[in-house]
Amino acid sequence: MKQYRYILWCTFLFLWSCSSDSFEKNPVDVLMRDMTTTPVYSIMLYDMDEAGTFFKEYKQQYRIIKEDTAGGKPEEVITDWYPVSKDFFDQHINDMGMEIAAKGKDGEVTKTVAPPGYNNYVGNPQYGHWQQGSNGNSFWAFYGQYAFMSSLFNMAAFPIRRSYYNDYRGSRSSGRPYYGPDVGGGRKAYGTGSAYTSTTKPNSTWRRSASSRQLRNSRQRTSRSGTRYNSGGSMRSRGGGFGK
Repeated sequence: MKQYRYILWCTFLFLWSCSSDSFEKNPVDVLMRDMTTTPVYSIMLYDMDEAGTFFKEYKQQYRIIKEDTAGGKPEEVITDWYPVSKDFFDQHINDMGMEIAAKGKDGEVTKTVAPPGYNNYVGNPQYGHWQQGSNGNSFWAFYGQYAFMSSLFNMAAFPIRRSYYNDYRGSRSSGRPYYGPDVGGGRKAYGTGSAYTSTTKPNSTWRRSASSRQLRNSRQRTSRSGTRYNSGGSMRSRGGGFGK
């Protein structure tokens, strides 16, 4: 038995070391390297997935908005799924729908997490302007030729206030991620569990898998709460919650 456990442990260590070595460079760094000559781009975490029971597999999918030529029209690209390390997955567990890397026209590259469009397009007079609403608040509006970007950023349902953008600029200057204002219940306007992300991508793999995990955990808790073992090993049924 001891020899079997030793072999099993060695096998686990071997597989773990192989898995760790295969993620020396995360996909975002690879994408950025491949777009070195691209004048402007934004990389957003489009979707993510966690699979497996004993040996977890982690994957991410990205949305890229880029301009291949100076002054060119921005275009959208949805990437394939990429395997990532657990560390990188956990690093961005709250960033679905967010921009996690960007390059501006000045050549500056940033990995400061921000709402989609904030780094390169919102607040940039080349693409739009601040427009005052009837309530006195200023909102960002794209020019006609860039109107499709309003759809990309779901601005019809979630308009971008100037006060949000000002708060974002303060966060970026100190290198802190910005998830928008508080919307109640300890939640932020943007990010994985936000209404923005749920509405923008309601059928995401992460959302479906989260529902499956919650259902599975609920069933496991229900099963455990109805089953108890006595010291003799026989089984008896018990009402009420587990551990009472």
